[in-house]
Amino acid sequence: MKRRKVFIVTGSLCLALAIAALPLMAGCAAEEVAPVEKVYRIGELTIVEQPDPLAVRQAMYQPGFAERLAFHRVMAEAGFVEGVNVEYISLSAEGDMTVAKTIADQFVSEKVDLIHAITTPIAQVCVAAAKGTGIPVVFSSVTAPAAAGIVSTWDAPRPDNVTGVSNIADMKAQMEEIKLIYPGVKALGVIYNASEANSVVQIELIKDIMADVGIEELVEETCSTRAEVATAAVALIGRVDAIYIPTDSTATSGLEAIISVAEENKIPTFGSTWDMVERGCIAAQFADYNWIGGEAGRYAARILKGESAGDIPVVWCPWEALKLVANPGAAERMGITIPIAAFKDRRLKEVVGAWGE
Repeated sequence: MKRRKVFIVTGSLCLALAIAALPLMAGCAAEEVAPVEKVYRIGELTIVEQPDPLAVRQAMYQPGFAERLAFHRVMAEAGFVEGVNVEYISLSAEGDMTVAKTIADQFVSEKVDLIHAITTPIAQVCVAAAKGTGIPVVFSSVTAPAAAGIVSTWDAPRPDNVTGVSNIADMKAQMEEIKLIYPGVKALGVIYNASEANSVVQIELIKDIMADVGIEELVEETCSTRAEVATAAVALIGRVDAIYIPTDSTATSGLEAIISVAEENKIPTFGSTWDMVERGCIAAQFADYNWIGGEAGRYAARILKGESAGDIPVVWCPWEALKLVANPGAAERMGITIPIAAFKDRRLKEVVGAWGE
């Protein structure tokens, strides 16, 4: 069988080699391979290209790279092995949603057996393209799938031929970590774009659990453009004990402005992704993309074995699948010291810098 692996931009040698090795990784743990007379064609679409080998460490904390590896590994363990009875058509939209729609339409016209859509905007275009065709869609790294119109509800059964895994991290666990690192937080500031459905859902989740973790007040500042991020940060001065940045694309795009205000005014600021900590937030507890990709792969295998996507509930990342990253240097610049005890049994994945920097 001719194997096809397509990328819009070159430079993904590490990913291609790693994926090619997955059948070997599956080893004896794999289930009996599904009948070879049927070769399943799976369209995979991400919003940006996978990184070059030098960026692999960063990529393991970003949607797409780690997810694909885990998706393919778990599929192989379930008997769906690339190069034997599975062909992956892996493409990237390179940040262009017009390209994304074209690729999604291509998957449908080629009548793939299943689509794996990574991130919210990609899932939206894939679900729209596949609607009424009988092609199931399994998404991953979608924060608020129901609010984004990707599924009608998280529960099952439902009429949608769609299911998947959300990358929203347990919000209570995130807030608990902030309190462990900085117990004095009573008023928490948040900066987000109110037009981003994913962000609104996260803010509502904080409101639901804030009293349980000892946060008395949530101070909201919104921004609709990157240029407004700094203004939103300045507006929090003197009103909050700490700042939390959800997985909001607008706030994230202007994160350096927030960090500047936070350092100058000694306002401890926490993020929700590895990248935010690398850029200057004190800590973040976030979804493990290996877990997300693996769960999505399990869902895909169940569907290819005969289950309906609508009969499989959407899940989010549980506490045990969260990863924690800390930046002691950022904490010092914002006027606090991270207590080592804050990380006891909290799955500390990485320290940016070193303690005491």
